[in-house]
Amino acid sequence: QVQLVESGGGLVQAGGSLRLSCAASGRTFSSNVMGWFRQAPGKEREFVSGIGWMGGGIAYADSVKGRFTISRDDAKNTVYLQMNSLKPEDTAVYYCASRSPYYSGVSYVKEDYKDWGQGTQVTVSS
Repeated sequence: QVQLVESGGGLVQAGGSLRLSCAASGRTFSSNVMGWFRQAPGKEREFVSGIGWMGGGIAYADSVKGRFTISRDDAKNTVYLQMNSLKPEDTAVYYCASRSPYYSGVSYVKEDYKDWGQGTQVTVSS
């Protein structure tokens, strides 16, 4: 089992930037596809971005393409989400998630992810 801890959330004005980090425990991190999801009040948890082994297979939701960048540092067991040009509609709790080891593909489906962090709040003011 992978334990995930997110950090980096906060309050930012529209147009600003934040960088989220997700630190993972476990020896299989480099073999885990990692994803970022978010959940706004009253809404379903939705896929934001995912990254495969060795940084390959990157995918983004259409709503964040061109503004968000996902990356990973396997030496630090950490995945990042750089968020630029933030909009009020990006306000949500952001969750880091991990697929079971050795699944190679990024999935947009939250049920495909086995382990989840506790979430970090991102609030974008207009």
